[in-house]
Amino acid sequence: MVFVSLLAILVSLSALGCIGSNDPASAGSSEPVKGTWIESKVSGDTVSIPVSSVELYTNVHSKVNTEIGEVAIMAYMLDDEVVVRSNVCPPCGSIGFTLKDEVLICDACATVFDAATGDGIMGGCVAYPKENIPYTISDGNIVMKLDDVVTAHRDTVKVN
Repeated sequence: MVFVSLLAILVSLSALGCIGSNDPASAGSSEPVKGTWIESKVSGDTVSIPVSSVELYTNVHSKVNTEIGEVAIMAYMLDDEVVVRSNVCPPCGSIGFTLKDEVLICDACATVFDAATGDGIMGGCVAYPKENIPYTISDGNIVMKLDDVVTAHRDTVKVN
């Protein structure tokens, strides 16, 4: 009898959306979404990642080879829009952020950044806002200029 009652409660909570699934596409705004690493494509002076990957995983990270070395970028869904930023936390050395509600949380030091602006909110690395990377969407891809990726990285690693 206890088992049946517990099962009924779990089914009810699941139907109400209180218990999430492991499917990355179903991650609700209140559930933290770790970054999923994907491959980016560099062709000449452009970098591209599939829009479908961002829509599927909500929060993706990628590494890009540039003239200054390998740099990391992140792209995530925020209020049904794609946001692309530099993905580095210089003092702690992290290149990974979790998206939770309207904030990015550094996977290494737990510094919190505003997901809409990239500005630091609280924590040890707030002086290193995550710089925006301009992009266009073409043929199902998020397309960035390689120079913009480098500029965003350089601006993120300098103290503000």
